Amino acid sequence: MAVGESQLESGTESDEGVEARVGWRYTLARIADDTTARWGLYIVAVVLLVALYAFVDSNLSRLTLGAVSDYTFANAIPIFDHPTRIPDPGEGRANVPPAFHPEGTLEYPLGTDRNGRDYFTRIVYGTQVSVMVGLISTVLGLVGGTIIGAVAGYYGGAIDDVLMRAIETLYSIPPLILVIVFTVFVGGANIWYAVLGVGLAFVPVFARIIRSQVLSVREMDYIEAARAAGVRDRHIILRHVVPNSFAPVLVYATLQIGVTILIVAGLSFLGYGAQPPTPDWGQMLNTSHGYMHSNIWLSIWPGLAIVITIMGFNLFGDGLQDALDPRIDD
Repeated sequence: MAVGESQLESGTESDEGVEARVGWRYTLARIADDTTARWGLYIVAVVLLVALYAFVDSNLSRLTLGAVSDYTFANAIPIFDHPTRIPDPGEGRANVPPAFHPEGTLEYPLGTDRNGRDYFTRIVYGTQVSVMVGLISTVLGLVGGTIIGAVAGYYGGAIDDVLMRAIETLYSIPPLILVIVFTVFVGGANIWYAVLGVGLAFVPVFARIIRSQVLSVREMDYIEAARAAGVRDRHIILRHVVPNSFAPVLVYATLQIGVTILIVAGLSFLGYGAQPPTPDWGQMLNTSHGYMHSNIWLSIWPGLAIVITIMGFNLFGDGLQDALDPRIDD
């Protein structure tokens, strides 16, 4: 075989090998091969499906324009009960232990709360609040931080100094304190104020990450070529700078969802998040801590739900980081 043909074939094989190691298909394959990421994905998928079910059932009146009442599925499925309705006197049993307890019953698999409401139902419907708040707050922080960090890193100079000094000032305040002050300032205890507050609290983190990436990406040859071709800065940032700086931000966002769920649960525990009778894991911990001696399971179940959900997002985030890191070989 001629030398030219040999070099051509080796070059082709090299190109195919490089092409096979980039793109979303390669990333998905890396995630599928990672046991940690796979188990994290399983947990996240189950949690999201449960949250979707709870969201649809609790908003049936809005989704069907009043044709179907809320919690229709809960009233139709034997293992569920209405998650917010307090049973009439003599109808329900308060502080019933779980089914495996000698005093428990299969009618209430996880027992009942102090008002006689089925705890399993409230744990299931509490998934909606925790996941919704975690996702929305993380997206708000991600979008705000990406905009600020990309602008600061791309332009540099005085713009960078002003934006990053403001971000560092915000970053110096503990997130929980910042969210509590924000919710009190804008109108008091409300789950949506908590969502906005948590999103605001995590803008500095995402801004710092995206800025550090943009500082290196903006010096690349293709960015210089785009500037020389007269492409507007806005298009360069949106089409070239941000997409090529987004991988570490995406990984951190996945990990941050779990942190956000924990913070919002803490807010609800302190009375600044979801308000009764809305089922929420943090609020359930708040109302159950007074029954630690008589019925410790009222605290164990919502705590376990929080731990499993956060663990799922963290496992998936770790696996996603390995899949997106080009320095880690197969």
